[in-house]
Amino acid sequence: MSTLQLNDIYLARQRIAALVRRTPMEHSPSLSRRLGVPVYLKLESEQLTGSFKLRGASHAVAQLSAEQKRRGVVAASTGNHGRALAYAASQQGVQATICLSHLVPANKVQAIRDLGADVRIVGRSQDDAQREAERIAHEQGATLLPPFDHPAIIAGQGTLGLEILEQRPDVAQVLIPLSGGGLFAGVALALKGASTQIVTHGISMQRGAAMHASLAAGRPVDVEELPTLADSLGGGIGLDNRYTFAMTRDTCDHLHLLSEASIANALRHAYHEERLVLEGAAAVGIAALLDGLVEPRGPVVVVVSGRNVDSDQHLRVLTGADA
Repeated sequence: MSTLQLNDIYLARQRIAALVRRTPMEHSPSLSRRLGVPVYLKLESEQLTGSFKLRGASHAVAQLSAEQKRRGVVAASTGNHGRALAYAASQQGVQATICLSHLVPANKVQAIRDLGADVRIVGRSQDDAQREAERIAHEQGATLLPPFDHPAIIAGQGTLGLEILEQRPDVAQVLIPLSGGGLFAGVALALKGASTQIVTHGISMQRGAAMHASLAAGRPVDVEELPTLADSLGGGIGLDNRYTFAMTRDTCDHLHLLSEASIANALRHAYHEERLVLEGAAAVGIAALLDGLVEPRGPVVVVVSGRNVDSDQHLRVLTGADA
């Protein structure tokens, strides 16, 4: 297994500079007052397609050979990765096939289809969709691009870490949503490459945190996927995980698990205090600060990873109907 290097992230930035948005970093007066040190929000929710996933997807497509681009790309997805890959492929003249299960909401399916992707709906689980993606890759010679455990995906997500360092060179701590580990591994590699003194916090939910369970076991393990407001953080890391498990293990200083009530509270805070409409997974860093889980040493940067929330669910949280 080849090891990802810091230089891979710099090369990724060159490849995707014209394909993704350099997202803003905003000072949060309310969180800064609460913590007693400067707190900044890295608003990847302002990224094209509404989440950080576009960085990894754009880079994975950009580094393909001409022949690979001709044969197209394929992936299984529950939403954000498929949307990002469909967009990235359309921007670079590559045909994308996205495999989804029947459980994926119709609005997400349509959003991916609208971007020009060939959508295949199969089975009742992400595993069924993954098997279909693997079959298409084998039969048609398309390149299979997974959502996180792939060096080009990780390097693309790592460009977010480079932006944090440029926008806040004196950063002391960074809070990063943690699921399969593509975002965390890439960002943490960039941060630790600049200074091992930067403290990294992986943030997940209590309900079905696969990376946390895997790190505790010392190896990738399966975890039951449970309903959660941070649904984008659900799913396993893959029992044959090749990259993100080891990279997260080696670069994560603290790992925090949050209750559903804490995530809901953070979504309300984001809306009322920061004027942000976020998905649950994007609010976990804010939740960790509101819960007092992070020592007051700043500047602190919170990665706000996406805004693709179901509007009905968001309204239920704001009104307390999900309490």
